[in-house]
Amino acid sequence: MPSLLDSLLNHPIISRVRRNHGLEHATLHILSRKHPGLFLAGHSDPGGFWLIGDVPTEEVKAAVEEALTRLRNGERGLAVHPGCGTNYLISGGLAGLGGALALLGARRTRDKIDRLPLVMLFGTVALLFAQPLGFLAQEKITTDGTPGDLEVVEIIPTRRGKMPAHRIVTRG
Repeated sequence: MPSLLDSLLNHPIISRVRRNHGLEHATLHILSRKHPGLFLAGHSDPGGFWLIGDVPTEEVKAAVEEALTRLRNGERGLAVHPGCGTNYLISGGLAGLGGALALLGARRTRDKIDRLPLVMLFGTVALLFAQPLGFLAQEKITTDGTPGDLEVVEIIPTRRGKMPAHRIVTRG
């Protein structure tokens, strides 16, 4: 019997977002290798993903196609990206919890100030654990490196504010 988490992750809408998120990350990996140092970002949703950065449409199209092919050929690690918001969420959450734990029982301002070194220590230790947990959370929860029947329908050059961007529309 599937767990509640498995049921949620396999819900059609969530599954689409996770597969689009994996394709987004794989595309970012490919483009980052071709354009080191160039600002690139992405955002996934059930209908596809946004790719933000100054990259020609032909290169985006080639990178998306390569990413999809490589994911289909089993390169699931491309779906995990070090710049993913999942990593930042887990890092911030664990560091915040570590700091809160260090302050438990401190009532007066002076006691809290005295515990600052402990807050910093707990926050730092939390960050050490956060990095592998962030990658694990991406792998197991927020992305899916198995695209299944996902296909690219359209790539639309556009802008997000002042930034050049592309909307990658998917189905499947």
